[in-house]
Amino acid sequence: MMTLVAFAISIGYVFSVAATFLFPGESLYWEIATLISVFLLGHWLEMRAVRGATGALSELARLIPPSAHLFKGNHTVDVPTSQIKLGDRVLVKPGEKVPIDGLVISGETSVDESMVTGESRPIGKKNGDKVIGGTVNQDGSLTVEVTKVGIDTAIAQIMKLIREAQASKPNVQLLADKAAGVLFYVAVIAGITSFIFWFFVIPQGVIFAATVAVAAIVIACPHALGLAIPTVTTITSTLGAKNGILIKDMKGLEIARKLNYVVLDKTGTLTRGEFGVTNKVDARILALAAAVEIHSQHSIAKGIVNEARKQKLKISEVKDFKSFPGKGAMGTVDGIKVAVGNRALLLDQGIHDKSKFPSEDQGKGKTPVYVIVADKLTGVILLADIVREDSKEAIEKLHDMDIKTAMLTGDTKDVAQDVGKQLGVDTIFAEVLPEEKVNKVKELQNSGNVVAMVGDGVNDAPSLTQAHVGIAIGAGTDVAVESADIVLMKNDPMDVVKAISLSRKTNAKMVQNLFWATGYNVLAIPIAAGVFYPSFGLLLKPEWAAILMSLSSVIVIVNALWLRRAKLD
Repeated sequence: MMTLVAFAISIGYVFSVAATFLFPGESLYWEIATLISVFLLGHWLEMRAVRGATGALSELARLIPPSAHLFKGNHTVDVPTSQIKLGDRVLVKPGEKVPIDGLVISGETSVDESMVTGESRPIGKKNGDKVIGGTVNQDGSLTVEVTKVGIDTAIAQIMKLIREAQASKPNVQLLADKAAGVLFYVAVIAGITSFIFWFFVIPQGVIFAATVAVAAIVIACPHALGLAIPTVTTITSTLGAKNGILIKDMKGLEIARKLNYVVLDKTGTLTRGEFGVTNKVDARILALAAAVEIHSQHSIAKGIVNEARKQKLKISEVKDFKSFPGKGAMGTVDGIKVAVGNRALLLDQGIHDKSKFPSEDQGKGKTPVYVIVADKLTGVILLADIVREDSKEAIEKLHDMDIKTAMLTGDTKDVAQDVGKQLGVDTIFAEVLPEEKVNKVKELQNSGNVVAMVGDGVNDAPSLTQAHVGIAIGAGTDVAVESADIVLMKNDPMDVVKAISLSRKTNAKMVQNLFWATGYNVLAIPIAAGVFYPSFGLLLKPEWAAILMSLSSVIVIVNALWLRRAKLD
């Protein structure tokens, strides 16, 4: 664009100097001066719009407070955040921003993490929980031990990914770049051809011919075409980041609009990866079982203890605790002998009473835990991996978008079928080993599907790489997941829907901008070259050509800016 404008100004200026000193004639000083003024005004408007589109990096940088309350012994001193080192302890008061990533070592509060993760609800924080720099402490004081500084912090990693995403180019931008390159030569040829035509073929005088040539070169500047895609991709990456969607490669996001199959890992993605009680259990039996299981680290034991705490039951101390690996545990609670475990433990205790065993329908997809009180089987607790509240809604939304879903899990078929039926998943792959997941993705691809894989970004790395689009879900502060194209900050399946929605809205804006930029040039070049002058007397002066060229660029940017208001659902 700069080359074409400089070329047009040089032609007009050289011609005007020649008309002043070498031969008598009308000069183009006024037209050229006006062209430069209009062009600079247009360029200023464009830069203002572009600055509005690229402001997210500076917004992220402003999230980090300039100073922090650093502990020096038992006292705190205010120091610049940049001087904080690993292992330092900082105080975060109510209403203040967390200065840097760390671990809570004392205090309890709720933290607003929406500006980093997109999570709208405040998150409770207590001893041992992680906090992210830039998030807002709400109602309690925290003492935080610094665990990450500099480029390792979540904000720094997010900013790095945004820069990389803005630097990456989708295929449609490569096409636009080529078109803009061709348009440069079209502009030069249009200018030279129009001058020759109006000066030699249909003589209108050298002033007329030079004016038309300058206008044709200026109006054909490929600025709008050059801005059509980058402005959209810039806004897309920042809009995604605000919603907890980090785009590593724009090509991946571009493909996401074509998806017709989404494969989701079950544990940790569709489910919480935590066991929960699914049946109604007598409070006394649950309390006795929790008293024994509180000493176990097994996920099933934790599920029983969490249910007892949820019901605010008293969990008594256990004596003579014994653990039987692979079977269960035993102990004395309030003077009563209590054993909790599976059927193998029942047989060890000489209990063969099947009257309390769950029926086939009751136990389908569940893990039964038997409670033996005073050598008698008194109850059974059924547990299952807790399905996320948003998983069913996410599956339904994907179906509304004409996208089929598949679930990958290493669980048994009955467990997988139970979860799949609850969620309405189209295809279920059960008893799949981690190394076999990639083959299931290939299987769907070989059937002609455009496939996205959604997983934790670590165990699912090969399948994330194999899929057309790899989406790492629940990466939290570990945003540098190399195997994925898109990284989701939260363990929320609905963000998969948002990422695909963002892809489709981004593509729509790109198409609109390309349509305007190319359509503008198709119409503007003939008008500027004087094609309609003989029939309609329609002619553009250079300054009007500059206005139209600048306005076309502003229109493209403003259209892209509307994407910032898009709702992702």
